[in-house]
Amino acid sequence: MRISMVSEHANPLAALGDVDAGGQNVHVAELSAALSRRGHAVTVYTRRDDPDQPEQRRVRAGYRVVHVPAGPPRPIPKDELLPFMVRFGDFLRERWTATPPDVVHGHFWMSGLACLHATAGLGIPVVQTFHALGVVKRRHQGDNDTSPADRVRLERLIGRKVARIAATCSDEVFELIRLGVPRANVSVVPCGVALDRFSQDGPRAATRFRRRLVAVGRLVPRKGFDIAIAALPRLPGTELVIAGGPENGRLKDDPEARRLLALAGKLGVRDRVRLAGQVGRKDMPALLRSADAVVCTPWYEPFGIVPLEAMACGVPVIAAAVGGLIDTVVDGVTGLHVPPRRPDKVAEAAGRLFADPAVRDTFGLAGQDRTRSRYSWDRVAADTLRVYDRVLADLRKEATR
Repeated sequence: MRISMVSEHANPLAALGDVDAGGQNVHVAELSAALSRRGHAVTVYTRRDDPDQPEQRRVRAGYRVVHVPAGPPRPIPKDELLPFMVRFGDFLRERWTATPPDVVHGHFWMSGLACLHATAGLGIPVVQTFHALGVVKRRHQGDNDTSPADRVRLERLIGRKVARIAATCSDEVFELIRLGVPRANVSVVPCGVALDRFSQDGPRAATRFRRRLVAVGRLVPRKGFDIAIAALPRLPGTELVIAGGPENGRLKDDPEARRLLALAGKLGVRDRVRLAGQVGRKDMPALLRSADAVVCTPWYEPFGIVPLEAMACGVPVIAAAVGGLIDTVVDGVTGLHVPPRRPDKVAEAAGRLFADPAVRDTFGLAGQDRTRSRYSWDRVAADTLRVYDRVLADLRKEATR
């Protein structure tokens, strides 16, 4: 099968941790690799944001990455990319008119717009994964939401026009239904975890304190790292390592890093909070293994790959009961759910895990079992192919009517 992935801002080759580089980059890279292992021809189209990027590059994992000239070849915040999506779509349409793929898979709402523009009248089905919905972002961020004003309206349009939506969690399904998308047009296909990299076996990063909590993600307020910091005064002898953001040397210039460190100082726990900056993928498993628990306390989370990576490493997860975390972390089995924005409940959950090594070990084993049985990228690729097969079957039925 010829599969075209479109990920307008999230380049699968990008370094993770910066403001617009996170779970979507991992998802596109790992899914493309897993589909390639199954013998499918996968091409990922992403916006060129550096003049030195080649037009295309063949990745060792087997897929191609095409850098699309849409807008100036420099980094641009994703919320400012909408004006360039027509040009992006024109490029795709020219390519696909000459060599059409069997199926197109858009990642994020602006990619969906470009895909629909590119495939109009060509008979190529579009599958859409939103990764995040504007209506949820606006609900939680209010006036701080920097999304284009038309985002929710356009997401509703995309949801009704694409052949099928691959939602990443059950909570997203309910949000899509509220947007007017028929339930019958939505399949749930979760994100996955690289089990060959994330496992219980391997080195552990050195620790400085008796107990360690680890939090991972982009340094943006919605990730809720301040919630984890605010729990520390109730957890003596515990350090918190936050991995994400720019490289360590540039952290001093990052506004969110400065805010988090100022909060730690105000709460008297500055000596127990370490901002590790950007941590490479090869070093991440050792950091996760070093934790007594991994803390995920976002305001909202469309899916969240970090809990899966922690579970695969045999580490229990303390997770805010929001979005995709409700699906992945099984409360009382692989970790503990806490209400969002409640540092006291985070401290209570951590204290429970610290006090009982047997519970930590039991949760860790259950997490490993869960990731192996449900969240390998090969399993996610199989689920995704079932979605593709379904839309292609529907297309064939339409053609015979």
